[in-house]
Amino acid sequence: MTATPWTTREVVDAFFARFAAGDLTGLLDLFADRVDFLVPGASNVPWTGARSGREQIAEFFAVLGTALTPAQEFTIDATIVEDGHAVVTGRSRFGVLSTGRSFLNEFALHFTVADGRIIGYRMHEDSHAISAAFAA
Repeated sequence: MTATPWTTREVVDAFFARFAAGDLTGLLDLFADRVDFLVPGASNVPWTGARSGREQIAEFFAVLGTALTPAQEFTIDATIVEDGHAVVTGRSRFGVLSTGRSFLNEFALHFTVADGRIIGYRMHEDSHAISAAFAA
C-alpha cells in the first residue's frame, strides 16, 4: 500500500513550519528533485536568481541564514490554495548582517505542488527595500 501524497495545503503548511524551525533538511525534503525556482531582484541581494536542483535550493536557504539576522517580524496574512497552486502573502522584517540595516518586506510566494512535492517556487518581494538595505 502506498501513502497518499500530501495536499498542496499540507505541503505549504509544512514548508512554513520547517522554515520557522530552521529545519533545512526537512524543508528540502518538500521539494522535488527538479524545481522551477525563481526569486527576481537586484544583483546585490545574494539570494536572487533562478535555481533548479536541491543543492541550489539548499544554497538559497543557507544564504538567507548567513546574510540576515533572525526574523524581527514574520506574519502570514493569507494562504490561497487552488488545486496544485498556493499563494501566500505576508510581511517580514530582517536585518542585513553586512550593513546593519533592516528592511520591511511585503511578500507573495507562489508554490506549485505535484505529487506532494514543491515543483515551482516564485518569491515576489520588495526588491527595492531589500536592495537598499544591502547597499554599502
